[in-house]
Amino acid sequence: MPFTSDFKTQLISASDRLFSLLDRFQQVRALVVGDLTVDEFVTGQVERLSREAPVLILRHESTRQVPGGGANAVYNLAALGGQVKAVGLVGKDAQGQALRQIFEAAQIDTMGILVDGDRPTVTKTRISGHARQSVTQQIVRVDRKSDALPQVDLQHQLADYIRQQLDQVDVVVCSDYGDGTLTAPVIQAALEHPLSVVDTQVDLHRYPGATIFTPNLPEAEQAAGYAIATPERLQQAGRELLQVTQAQYMLITRGEEGMSLFAPEDSAQTIPAFNRTDVFDVTGAGDTVAAALALALALGATPWEGALLGNLAASIVVRQFGTATTTTDELRVALQDLLTAL
Repeated sequence: MPFTSDFKTQLISASDRLFSLLDRFQQVRALVVGDLTVDEFVTGQVERLSREAPVLILRHESTRQVPGGGANAVYNLAALGGQVKAVGLVGKDAQGQALRQIFEAAQIDTMGILVDGDRPTVTKTRISGHARQSVTQQIVRVDRKSDALPQVDLQHQLADYIRQQLDQVDVVVCSDYGDGTLTAPVIQAALEHPLSVVDTQVDLHRYPGATIFTPNLPEAEQAAGYAIATPERLQQAGRELLQVTQAQYMLITRGEEGMSLFAPEDSAQTIPAFNRTDVFDVTGAGDTVAAALALALALGATPWEGALLGNLAASIVVRQFGTATTTTDELRVALQDLLTAL
């Protein structure tokens, strides 16, 4: 594995601490404020071409619904053992009911999920088909969402609920996919907690003073306003994003290049990728990183320790197709395998 001797030494010396953190994930109480999404997968077998139009006719075989977007962040935290309260909006529709049922089955507190009668539950329906004895392939994706913001009273109801929960949770995670849940009142309430992890696709500056941000490389480039193609540009972007956001830490996830952790006045720390070859689908990997990082930080981990566990968790979920989660048992095995391979 392409690990430096310094990194190997750090990892070995921290191994007992990392296993101890994993053993205590279930103690953490987390509040996740996010753009709640349903990822829907409809699959069927191709029967023939339609006589009405040059399109395929599928005989329906299955429909599967899983948490997506900010809901995937919620689900990841619960899968890792956290005690999770979900905060967000769903529509008055079957998809919203399905998501609530999925959460409740996973023992996730849904009291903070409010119904928005004016907007649908954000739903991304992927329709896939296959011929007999052939591979299933996606044919089309149908998105249901509204570009309108939620009504002001709903925004304040969410903010009020968040404030009521702040002294009952150890960490707040903001999972912002740009679908309108995280408006200014909601963000302000969420950032009143002393430990906040922000995973946002756009407008990092809207979260001033957050504890740590977790942008991926394209998101960091968008926020910085230039391409990050060299180590010098990476260092520049990390420093500038810390200044713009007034954050304590900035964790830029860089795919096969690993992660770079920035803190004011300190040199960047690099965590190499733990899985460069068995990568099948990176969908939702950022949610997994944020979940493991949040749980670790809530237990007193250093940002480097939290980022390492987030990196390890992401290396597991990218081996699976679609939005996926991992567990502490899988993380323990992966960590032991990593140490054995050093």
